[in-house]
Amino acid sequence: MQTHLAPEFQGTPEGQAAEEILRRCVHCGFCTATCPTYQLLGDELDGPRGRIYLIKQVLEGATPTRSTQLHLDRCLTCRNCESTCPSGVQYGNLLEIGRNVVEAKVERPTKERVVRWLLKEGLTSAAFKPAMKLGQALRPLVPAGLKDKVPAKAPARAHQWPTRTHKRKVLMLLGCVQPAMLPNINSATARVLDAAGVQTLVADGAGCCGAVRSHLNDHEGGLADMRRNIDAWWPVVEGLTEAGKVEAIVMNASGCGVTVKDYGRALAHDAAYAQKAARIAALTKDLSELLPELLPALKPRLTGGKKPRPKLAYHPPCTLQHGQQLRGGVEGAMRELGFTIDLAPCDAHLCCGSAGTYSVLQPELSKQLRERKLQSLAPLQADTIVSANIGCIQHLQSGSKTAVRHWIEVLDDALTGA
Repeated sequence: MQTHLAPEFQGTPEGQAAEEILRRCVHCGFCTATCPTYQLLGDELDGPRGRIYLIKQVLEGATPTRSTQLHLDRCLTCRNCESTCPSGVQYGNLLEIGRNVVEAKVERPTKERVVRWLLKEGLTSAAFKPAMKLGQALRPLVPAGLKDKVPAKAPARAHQWPTRTHKRKVLMLLGCVQPAMLPNINSATARVLDAAGVQTLVADGAGCCGAVRSHLNDHEGGLADMRRNIDAWWPVVEGLTEAGKVEAIVMNASGCGVTVKDYGRALAHDAAYAQKAARIAALTKDLSELLPELLPALKPRLTGGKKPRPKLAYHPPCTLQHGQQLRGGVEGAMRELGFTIDLAPCDAHLCCGSAGTYSVLQPELSKQLRERKLQSLAPLQADTIVSANIGCIQHLQSGSKTAVRHWIEVLDDALTGA
């Protein structure tokens, strides 16, 4: 796709990156076949190819409108189109550039600005945890629209962290919303790793991975979150603390994982952080990437158990299967450990509609996608639905009576006999 950038974008890092991405696009339209919003709305401008044209026009000097903004807002950033694209178009990076440009040129209605500010400041704030506790205590009184976002109170064992030390060590990001909403995911991760002889370390100064602000078009705020995490992690990565050096930075939320793995690109033009960011990104692994080498230690601990294992239906998050291009690892390892686990017989590649803050900003589309995902999982008749990202887990749970959990929690239960 030939592009003639407007003078304001020529020679800029964003302009150069966008031009390189646009030149890869050959207009084939394969991407529309796997785009959730195009499938729901049937509008070319609500599919990847149409949005690419809109971004191209803006970068060539066309004046973006409120309509341009709405079409870009409706994208889930699921990146299914990237898995489908035969030309390797990095649509996610292009969309980020396009959204930031349009955000600077098109003023949003006051209500939208307020909601977006509350999301980016509230979800990443230290006040989120006490607010969530209050919401859980008053859950029966919470309006139906908000009740979906408030999970039930966590079990007592959610706060039980292993105390043994091991030679093998990893660093883990607790996340911004996960410790308050579903803290058992983090403690279950630490317990499973402990069972396999790996110690989990946490850097107190780390917080949101940067995804929340970045997805809400606060580009600089997202980069600031990334720099803060790098600063918090660096002494541990370098082995400058008493705990010693770590072999990996482990992510048990695939949305955080895909973001941290992208730190090198995001901070490539920051002279003070580029090298550190690249190293952090290279060290980062999704939890499922550790599983193959942990199997020999975990298998003996799972043999001979009398308690029946739940039949599992697995929803692979988009941030794992499309963003990180990791497929089959969770199901394969869990089967090897003796679990019955299956993907939906159809549409397993499609988004559930959670997509970070999307379920709040685009509730109608989000709920349609959630219902379609639950319908595709229903034929499995599973005891438990499992996933690998807190957003997907809470979103699916809000529409289902079947328990929805992180797969690491199910594995932890089997190991500890819970």
